[in-house]
Formats: sequence, C-alpha cells, structure tokens
Amino acid sequence: MTSDSIGLYLHIPFCTAKCGYCDFNSYAGHEHMIPSYADTLTKDAALWREAVGGRSVDTVFFGGGTPSLNPVVEMEKILTGLRSTFSIAPDAEIALEANPGSISEEYLRGLRDIGFNRLSMGVQSFDDEELVTLDRIHTAADARDAYAAARAAGFDNVNLDLIYGLSEQPLEAWQRNLETALALGPEHLSLYALTVEDGTPLARDVERGRVKAPDPDVQADHYEWTQDRLARAGYEHYEISNWARPGYRCKHNLVYWQNREYLGLGAGAHSFLNGVRFSTVLLPNRYAELVDESVAAQRNGGGAMSHVIGAETVTPELSMADTLILGLRLIDGVDVREFARRHGRDVDDVYGAVLGEFVGYALLERTPTHLRLTRRGRLLSNELFQRLLPEPVA
Repeated sequence: MTSDSIGLYLHIPFCTAKCGYCDFNSYAGHEHMIPSYADTLTKDAALWREAVGGRSVDTVFFGGGTPSLNPVVEMEKILTGLRSTFSIAPDAEIALEANPGSISEEYLRGLRDIGFNRLSMGVQSFDDEELVTLDRIHTAADARDAYAAARAAGFDNVNLDLIYGLSEQPLEAWQRNLETALALGPEHLSLYALTVEDGTPLARDVERGRVKAPDPDVQADHYEWTQDRLARAGYEHYEISNWARPGYRCKHNLVYWQNREYLGLGAGAHSFLNGVRFSTVLLPNRYAELVDESVAAQRNGGGAMSHVIGAETVTPELSMADTLILGLRLIDGVDVREFARRHGRDVDDVYGAVLGEFVGYALLERTPTHLRLTRRGRLLSNELFQRLLPEPVA
C-alpha cells in the first residue's frame, strides 16, 4: 500500500434476517433487489472516476448486510465495473463478508475464480443456544462446514468473527468458543464484546428487562484471557479487537486505522475522499433513484451528487484527532514522527496535557518513537478517545 492509494468499500444491505444486536444499515426480505442493486453500484462507481483521479485501489471490501447473498454472476458484474473504472492494484486484497448459512463450496470457488482472495465469516459463536440468542440463522455445524468449504474452494486467508461477553455468558463458554475457532486454524480473528446499540431490538429487550445487559467486568475478564490465549497460539494482537497470523493483517481495515482515504459505495456507505467525509442515503430504493439522478446530472454537465448526504470538510484539528484516535487502536500505536510529518505539529504541542495525564494513569505509554495504549489502557480506551476529540463548533 502507498500513502496515495485508497481503499474501496461496497455496502450490500440485504440480509435473510436482521439480528437483534445489529445496528448496521441492513434490511431483511429485500433480496429481489440484488440484480438491480449490482447495476446501481457500478453506476455509482463511475460517478467517482474523476474524483479518485487514477489513484491506486489497494483494497476492495464487500460488507453488509450479507454480501454472500449476492450470486457469483452479480459479484462478477460489480468487480468488472470496478476494474473498468478504477486502477485496482494487481495484488489488491479483495474481501467478502459471508454468513456461514449462505455459502457453499461451489459458490466460494466461483468467488475465487473472479478474484476474491480473503473471506470474513460471521460465525459469532460455536454454541447453538448462543446463536439462537443472537438471532443468527446458522448453526455451529453450519459454521464448521462453511469453513471447510472455504478451504476446499482455495481460500487461504480466512477471518472468523466472534462475539464474547454475552449476557450471563460464563468465561468457560467463551473459552470453548475460542478453542473451537483455534482448532480450525484461521489466519485472522476479529473478536468483539457484545454491545447494546441504541435503537436495536436488543436495546429494547434490555430496557424492558427481558434480557440482562452484558456485564463490562465479565467482558473485561473474557478479553484479558483472550489476549493471553492468542499470544500462546502465535497470533499477533495488532488492533484492539483483531488478531492475525504473521502476514495476514486485514489490509482494508488498516486503511481506516491509519486514517487514510477510502471511497464507500452503496446505500448508507461512508467515505473519506479528498479531505471530505460523506455518506450516502440509507434506503436501498431511494439510493438507486438518487444514483440515477446523479448520473443524469453528470451527463448534462452538472456536478450534483444527489445520493450524497452529510458532507463535511475535515478540519486540521479533526484530522489530527482522527490520526491519533484511530492509530491508538493499533497495538503498535502512533508513530509521533509520522504524526508531525503529516500534520506539521508535534503531538505533545497539541495533546500534551491529556497524554501526560493518561501516561500517569498507566493507560498510555511512550517509546522513543511511538505512543501506545497499555494493556490496561485497551480496556479503557474510550475514556482517552473522548478526551482527544476537538470541541464542537458552536
């Protein structure tokens, strides 16, 4: 990856069923839109050809929703459109999120044939009762079968997503889940504490007393044990919630954590391009209508992007905060020399008081070249991140 390259994210908002904890922009029962949505994505991509300006695209990530609901023929249509529009690097990481209940070996072979080289499987748990609690449509057996299918199809870069710290989940249950994952031998693991997000069915169940909220102290115990266990298993802990075998860090997510630019396509996708952050309208039908409006405007010589909302020019203050906050999520931390080169300011000149306070609390540590969270600091990182955000403009 080069400093001038960008990442490309494509949002596929369709799901077979909506999980109770999920606050992503996704919709169940809209699979009939998949063929026309693929066409809309290629139209949207073409709208950004000039803005991207020939910069290399080093990562392409299909997220959702459940991107693996898209047939291979539709995926090929999208990739063909992207390759004709952008300069996608020959060794680009091309990744797909998949639900274990929606993939087969034949399907995965088709993805490999058209260029996908990384697979991220949303397993979440290897316990059937926990999967029911999480509203997942697959079983533990489905997950193991899907993993075997991925290997048989030729995927040699596989990530497993798992969730820990469920309500009343004992440490032993989480340990069984992780040991099952380790026995499979994935190249990458993304492990997240269950979070109660506002507006989700899970949040309503917690508010009404139907479900107990996750215990943060229990989640901390799960996380502490996980760090030790994965270190013994030979995984690099390279980001707060992510572990990888050497050489298998997720290149696309590193674009975000290194505060580099990316283009998001699809309903509700977010972008950071040419110093501006923006997103697109949420509803897939409306997104398709407005992309067509944008295409017509461009054809007539106008520059209106009707499907874009919430555009915000990133100020120097916000850019510095983003570099520091996102970079501190990485276990290596933030290179203070690179921070000064990029922003023209010494990090201590801008944040010295706050940084000194958290170093004093043993939540942050300095090396000759880096600032990084301590092991305890990873558990309390949001406390620091909130302090680093610039004051809102009145």
